[in-house]
Parts: sequence; structure tokens; C-alpha cells
Amino acid sequence: MSDRKYRQRGYQDDSRDREKQAPKPDGPRDRPEGPRTPNLMASHEVFRCSQCGHPQKLTVADDARCERCQTALHSCVQCVSFDPGSALECMQAASGLVKVRIAPKDEKNSCPHFSPRTTIERQTSSPAASRPGGAKQAFDDLFNF
Repeated sequence: MSDRKYRQRGYQDDSRDREKQAPKPDGPRDRPEGPRTPNLMASHEVFRCSQCGHPQKLTVADDARCERCQTALHSCVQCVSFDPGSALECMQAASGLVKVRIAPKDEKNSCPHFSPRTTIERQTSSPAASRPGGAKQAFDDLFNF
């Protein structure tokens, strides 16, 4: 036995005190196999109107308009290549694909390089809560009313 007041392990322990203690895992090799996977929320790709933020379909027709604010969806401000800081306000101009500046950036145009600006968003609502009365129904189901 040691004459120390507190039985903390440390550099002053002698060999017989170390033998009494259980062996400690030696690192990642003694842990269970495989990586830990975090519980991530589901995500989905969304195309939103640049004026009002209303979600739109991912495929955009040439004459498509926003359902809420009636803004033209096939326009420069809705495009992934739109960049107000670059030449002709389009990133395709640097590669030589666009040669002429399209003046009204928020009006309908027929640019062949148009691709809708999409974002990846987390799916934070459950399908039951998105239906009318779904949140109340989910609450009632939780407490069996």
C-alpha cells in the first residue's frame, strides 16, 4: 500500500498498484468496429423564386412564372450563372459563351445556358405537420385523445 493520502494514479505508483487495476483500452483498436453515423436530418434540393422565396419546380419552362408573385422564372436573376460582380453579370461570359449583356435581368429571356439556381435545404418539418390539421392530429395521436 502506498502512504499517499489520495489514491490517484500517477507517476509515483509502484508496479504492484498497477497490476491491481483493470487494463484500459489501448485506443481505437479496442473500440467497436465501424464508424459512428450521426443522426442527420433529411435534405432535398429546392429552387426558390428570387423575389418572394416561394418554392418552385426544378424544371423551368421558357414561359414559367412564379405562382405567388408572377415573376418570370426563366430570367438571369434566377440562373445559377448570375453574378453581379462579373463581366456582363454572367459567369458564362468569362468562358466566352455569352457575348452580349442581357439588360433587364429580372425579365424573361431565352438564354440557352440557363440553369435554375437550386439550394440544398434540410427537411425540418414532418409530413404529418405539413397537412392542414396535421399538427393537431399528431398531438392527439401522441396522447390518444
